[in-house]
Amino acid sequence: MDRFQEMRIFMAVADQEGFAAAARRLNISPPSVTRVIAAMEARIGTQLLARTTRSLRLTEAGQRYLEDCRRILGEVAEAEEAAAGSYSVPCGQLTVTASVLFGELFIAPLLAAYLDQFPSVQVNALLVDRVVNMADEGIDVAIRIGHLHETSLEAVKVGEVRQVVCGAPAYFERHGRPALPAELGSANIVMSSASHLLSDWQFVDQGQALSVRCQPRLVVTANQAAINIAALGWGITRVLSYQVASLVAAGTLERVLRDYEPPALPIQVVYTKSHRIPAKVRTFVDFLTERLGNDPALRPDVQQAR
Repeated sequence: MDRFQEMRIFMAVADQEGFAAAARRLNISPPSVTRVIAAMEARIGTQLLARTTRSLRLTEAGQRYLEDCRRILGEVAEAEEAAAGSYSVPCGQLTVTASVLFGELFIAPLLAAYLDQFPSVQVNALLVDRVVNMADEGIDVAIRIGHLHETSLEAVKVGEVRQVVCGAPAYFERHGRPALPAELGSANIVMSSASHLLSDWQFVDQGQALSVRCQPRLVVTANQAAINIAALGWGITRVLSYQVASLVAAGTLERVLRDYEPPALPIQVVYTKSHRIPAKVRTFVDFLTERLGNDPALRPDVQQAR
């Protein structure tokens, strides 16, 4: 078998932490994966994977070999892309990722416009509510909310997002507008079980962090459902500012407790550091930077000032 293909199989086993999962990912049979790994270990003369009946883990040698495989295959892919001209002309498949709702509201509408400009590019958009490992899952560009900690990545800030408490004006007319975070205890609260903001709501009071334990009366499984219910006037929800920007601008929802909102988090377009950036990545990052950077929905403080 081709050595490069062996490396790809080994990387899949390490990433998926199992032979069967790697076989499914590569669309080959599990016995084939097992034979390839056994042959590799026999040829190299050392154990790369420690197996038990319940788990599989990399040995120290296996970890070093995995790092080398990633580097070698990355250099091969880079050489092939350079030979094909992808560093000067945008072409090939571009894989991007974003959270589900942000992707649906802001990224998906831009993809068609980008593809119209660059007809030799194909886009695969992975919209998931988790932090994707860009190297392991072959991601070219990610849109992330929050501060970047990976030193291997570059980031371009395109906006900000805040954690906002909001409800319909009709609800506040009936129940009053909370003046302090502590007053949320008596409110009708609707939240999504998918939100990390579910129970402990963080605020800032005169520069000091303040945590308020809220007990939702209604829990749904999607952020948009919670927003819709709040817009109907039933209660209060807490979401990220971009998720309700259009409704706040239209007056359907109203932000409250603004003076207690935690500091804004950056919205960033992220890609892998490299001395040579493929044209498809460079043009897509520039495209998003221009379009998202000029979107008022991603500048909640500007909205507040209006």
